[in-house]
Amino acid sequence: MRTAYSVETVRTSERELMVRLPEGTLMQRAAAGLTAACADLLGRVYGSRVVLLIGSGDNGGDALYAGARLARRGAGVTAVLLAPERAHTGGLAALRGAGGSVTGTDAAAPLIDRADLVLDGIVGIGGKGGLRPDAAPLAEAAARSRATVVAVDLPSGVDADTGEVRGPAIHADLTVTFGTHKPGLLIDPAREYAGTVRLVDIGLELPQEAEVEALQHADVARLLPVPGAESDKYRRGVVGIAAGSARYPGAAVLAVAGALRGGAGAVRYVGPAGEAVLARFPETLVSDKGPGKAGRVQAWVVGPGAGDDAATVAEVLEADVPVLLDADGLRLADREAVRTRTAPTLMTPHAGEAAALLGVSREEVEGSRLSAVRELAARYRATVLLKGSTTLVADPEARTPVRVNATGTSWLATAGSGDVLSGLSGSLLASGLAARDAGSVAAYLHGLAGRYAADGAPVGAQDVAEGIVRAWRDVRE
Repeated sequence: MRTAYSVETVRTSERELMVRLPEGTLMQRAAAGLTAACADLLGRVYGSRVVLLIGSGDNGGDALYAGARLARRGAGVTAVLLAPERAHTGGLAALRGAGGSVTGTDAAAPLIDRADLVLDGIVGIGGKGGLRPDAAPLAEAAARSRATVVAVDLPSGVDADTGEVRGPAIHADLTVTFGTHKPGLLIDPAREYAGTVRLVDIGLELPQEAEVEALQHADVARLLPVPGAESDKYRRGVVGIAAGSARYPGAAVLAVAGALRGGAGAVRYVGPAGEAVLARFPETLVSDKGPGKAGRVQAWVVGPGAGDDAATVAEVLEADVPVLLDADGLRLADREAVRTRTAPTLMTPHAGEAAALLGVSREEVEGSRLSAVRELAARYRATVLLKGSTTLVADPEARTPVRVNATGTSWLATAGSGDVLSGLSGSLLASGLAARDAGSVAAYLHGLAGRYAADGAPVGAQDVAEGIVRAWRDVRE
């Protein structure tokens, strides 16, 4: 599992470690790892042209010491100082001693244009807001150049704790981060600025509970439900799907498709699209008598393609089993009924739906995804899966780490993809997973399935559903 910690936690761990180490050791560890990453990118260091963008503080110091190491290996290294009077003294001396040169921002543009590698040491993890006016042109020049851009710890201009980007920022090809990931490296929009992320171990001792965590194959494999020798379809769990309408029968079909591949032993469908569901999936248990008379289930999915059927949404919310609330269900549900449920609730909005639930603009949600998902979970006392390029899953308990998933592909932005995800998540709920685990595992598998189905080309929601089996096997193996 990848974990990410807040700036405050990282700073505390750094201070505790520095007390036990000779002065400057931590920075030299960071510089060594940064140098190795840059050398790997350059291939041949000797004769390469490297430009360092240097702000004040330790972030600039890391870059200067790395620049000195590259200069000793034969690179032509020039440091562009944004605040010469506040540049890291030891790092600056090391660079000059290794044969590197120093210049001001006025001469930066042509140097960046000719560079093979640009090292971003402008602002560290404590920076807030976008780049200052004197630094923004350097980010623009780096973006225009042919140089590979490497960020030191975090791309300058992005928020380490939230993933927000509130102004101009460095677009990095590689970010070399020290000690641990920071939330902004895993969460969009900042994640898009980070490029590939390389973690350098500098010896930090971090608490067990992180702010953000990202599941990997092994974590998902441990959570996947596996039937035992004595299992039958009921012991494996039965998921109820209350979805679709005369106008949107396909939503029901796609939700059932996801549910059938999610680990539960049986799927009960309730709604007006029974014929369409049976035509595609004859193994589905179909009822037209409403959720209360459909038979026993271990979890419900309600809302995909529901149109204006508020009565069914209300009836499902009264059930004493986990409920996944999606799409039209998010719009139709009584908010107090959601907040007062005693059984788990998993809400799965996209940014537009989240904005409506919070009473803010879609742009605000997309720019502050971490705070939006936390606020939704707290306000509705539910687990919330916020869909997007990085999917976030938050519990109402604020101390629980937010889960982030980035296994998907932009080709998943297609009609019906969310219905498949809802069915898959609901099936995992019915098989016994907690809401946070069900949402996290479903997002992981759904993202992989989208990648496999698309393989770089347009893909439909049914293709994604069919790809879940391959994703499941891949994770298990």
